[in-house]
Amino acid sequence: MLTILIPSLLIKKILPFFFITAVLVSCKNKQETENDVTWIGGQIINPVMDYIILAKGPLVLDTIKLDSNNFFLFRSDKLEEGLYSIRHRETQVFYLQPGDSLLMHLNTVEFDESLAYSGKGAEKNNLMMDLYLKNERENKMLPKWYTLSSEEFTSKIDSIKSEKERELTEFFEKNEVNPEFKKVVEASVQYDYFSKKELFAMANRSRISSLGDDFFAFRKDIDYNNEKLRFYYPYYRFLNRHINSVLIAKYPPGVNRNSYEFSLDKLNEIEKSIKNDSIRNSLLHYTAYRYLYGAKNADEENKFFDKFVTLNNNPAHVEQIRKLTDATLKLANGQKIPHIQLVTMENTLKSIESIATRPTVLFFWSANSLSQAKMVHRRAAELKSKYPEYNFVGINRDTHFKKWRNIVQKLNFDPNWEFQLDNVATAEKVLVLSSIGKSIILDKNSIILDGNTNMFNSDFEELLLGYLNR
Repeated sequence: MLTILIPSLLIKKILPFFFITAVLVSCKNKQETENDVTWIGGQIINPVMDYIILAKGPLVLDTIKLDSNNFFLFRSDKLEEGLYSIRHRETQVFYLQPGDSLLMHLNTVEFDESLAYSGKGAEKNNLMMDLYLKNERENKMLPKWYTLSSEEFTSKIDSIKSEKERELTEFFEKNEVNPEFKKVVEASVQYDYFSKKELFAMANRSRISSLGDDFFAFRKDIDYNNEKLRFYYPYYRFLNRHINSVLIAKYPPGVNRNSYEFSLDKLNEIEKSIKNDSIRNSLLHYTAYRYLYGAKNADEENKFFDKFVTLNNNPAHVEQIRKLTDATLKLANGQKIPHIQLVTMENTLKSIESIATRPTVLFFWSANSLSQAKMVHRRAAELKSKYPEYNFVGINRDTHFKKWRNIVQKLNFDPNWEFQLDNVATAEKVLVLSSIGKSIILDKNSIILDGNTNMFNSDFEELLLGYLNR
């Protein structure tokens, strides 16, 4: 029983006492008034790192260390009103006004669901979290409605929107609300509603002409250049979905949204639709990442990068995409696998090329998702029984050696074919490990046959056979 009560007691008693004491002492010592300083503090249950990152959009404001009890505390007299984010592997957005004293409490096991606020400024942030979680639940059930008529679908999401608007009205009546915050939460409801419309349109590409102009009437209310919302998830996510939806309507059903042609068209559509530099650059940057992480054609990748450079005027974005393009080109078919060191179960080092002495499939896993780890190893074992000509090598992406070795032993993975990345950060960039499900196929000379595939792809066995029969 005690272990159940501790988090509640900490957030309700120990943490506010610690927080308020620190504020009072600081204000007394520096003779600051309540409105001069903004405080952010909290506790992380089950932390996965020893720090949190406080940011405003892409700008990191501070890296805040956790103490021995996993508390953190930050103060500033320079924060402006607006949207900020906290990052601790996962990310969540919150709203600050100068003078707020905001307490956060979260458990990384259920990051979003557990995140709760108290202190000055808590009410508005708990409202934002409530809207966020409701929308995530709604999106999970949304596909069940894609077979409805456009009128029936609109009626359902109109009802959801009306309920949220009533919730906002009640909140505004009970709380003193700053006009800028009001705009943010109203935009959250509006653009989540718009997103649902675009998702329905994309799901019904084959009958899009029958949806009618009324279904898309909301598009006249889109603000493509809202500077204050540019890093707010509901708004940013909507813009991306909207541009996808506009383009998909021009393609035959089943188009690959990560293909070269579609991605290039998307760059042009973003350039045409969005004039705000930061919003346009961010969407171009996101689109480039999405394309390059799945790209396999060197000529197309080079052409794509050349186009990207002409549209994105953010030097940091251009440099990031240049490095990613260089990395993907080095993983092109026919290239030798880059030199990456792996740690053995005996805590010695081996390079990838030293273990790829016959046709080899590299697959990757992490202890952060043991269900995925078990699934990918079952798939590797199944494929090994069918294609014994290949070695199947499991590569762990974590940094804790003993924990990795214990998991390998506990789950009975073959220790002869299990390795851990020596330098995770470098290896993930060099091998372009965007997805935990990525696999790489090598020949007996460590030459890349396919630098970007997945063992669960429907054509994977066909690939293995094709390479054997060359």
